[in-house]
Amino acid sequence: MPRPTLEVADIFRDHGAAWRDANRGHVSLGQLKVMSAIERCRTAALGGHVARCENDACGHTIVAYNSCRDRHCPRCQGAASRKWLEAREAELLPVPYFHVVYTLPAELRDVAYQNKAVIYGLLMKASAETTLQIAADPRHLGARIGITAVLHTWGSAMMHHPHVHMIVPGGGLSETRGEEGDSPTGKQKAAKWIAAKPDFLVHVNVLRRLFRGKVLGLLTEAHAEGRLQFFGNLAPLADKTTFKRFLAPLRRIDWVVYCKDPFGGPEQVLRYLSRYTHRVAISNRRLVAADDGGVSFRWKDYRIEGPERWKTMTLLPAEFIRRFLLHVLPKGFHRIRHYGLFANGNRTENIARARELLAVAPPPSKPEPVKAPAADEPRVLPTPCPCCGKRMHVIEVFARGCEPRHRPTPMRTLIRIDTS
Repeated sequence: MPRPTLEVADIFRDHGAAWRDANRGHVSLGQLKVMSAIERCRTAALGGHVARCENDACGHTIVAYNSCRDRHCPRCQGAASRKWLEAREAELLPVPYFHVVYTLPAELRDVAYQNKAVIYGLLMKASAETTLQIAADPRHLGARIGITAVLHTWGSAMMHHPHVHMIVPGGGLSETRGEEGDSPTGKQKAAKWIAAKPDFLVHVNVLRRLFRGKVLGLLTEAHAEGRLQFFGNLAPLADKTTFKRFLAPLRRIDWVVYCKDPFGGPEQVLRYLSRYTHRVAISNRRLVAADDGGVSFRWKDYRIEGPERWKTMTLLPAEFIRRFLLHVLPKGFHRIRHYGLFANGNRTENIARARELLAVAPPPSKPEPVKAPAADEPRVLPTPCPCCGKRMHVIEVFARGCEPRHRPTPMRTLIRIDTS
């Protein structure tokens, strides 16, 4: 797939300095670091290497600059996504998977923006606890399920819209005490697999009510413990009584919890995850045009069905940058989390047990990793020469802020001859 001609980095490089000057004192250190990383990504500022085709008759030469690897950078998510998906592929079970979305109400978005780490964390915790609790109830499933949850903080127009995408397998492990004689103590537990109903675990109205109660309870607890901060027009919410009055209407409205139709199989789950897990506020491919007058990009109007839902929006460069930076995550915040059977502590054992109960063969063992070349051996790129298919050897590595001594092979220009 060809690389987009317009990138977020171009907009930051052209308009970032002016935006920082205009907003001096109102930009967080985290936002400044993200801007700097994206502006420097794949440029000489980060160094790089030069590779040349081993075929002397070809000699194709490329210059590759290092990436910033920032998790907010639209260009740096491909490799991270592929590595993450390879690990998840071996964990998928041959059962239907459900996609559940938990959304924070609009009334809480400003509070969430001023308290990102706390509110995003309790949003993910409340959504996971809601799903696990419903699944564990014998009236619904009566089993321990696995969950992979991904936090997104944006809508298609890049406005602040925190919500959690959750992938849940259609079933789980039910622990039952074994019969006497199963073990010397008679206390051995034998798990069995319980399949979920075709329409998920329970009606979404039950999920909404439980999710609402958990979020409001966690918010009240965080406020009482002094973990929430309020600034500007939200400052009065620091008072306990005022905050309680602020939350009261939220107990009476319907919160948005949505369960989509189940995926057809593990392959569809992987395709979905590849789109969602390492997504950033906007991809470069959605950008249409940019100049001093505005930045145009494609966005999806979810109120409309069909192809007409895709529209084009134009924002002033300063507003585009502001919206993009709304979604910078707190340092160290994990936006991809695993719960239940998929929790990191016992995930391997739980998945192996589920495969055993489902009579599924274990995944094939991974091939041995390729050994790093010795110091006196030339480093070889994983991708072959685009011209002749031979190996590409690294012939130069240059440091940050330096330019390479070698020059890349000029791009061939196609000459079209009109014979009409």
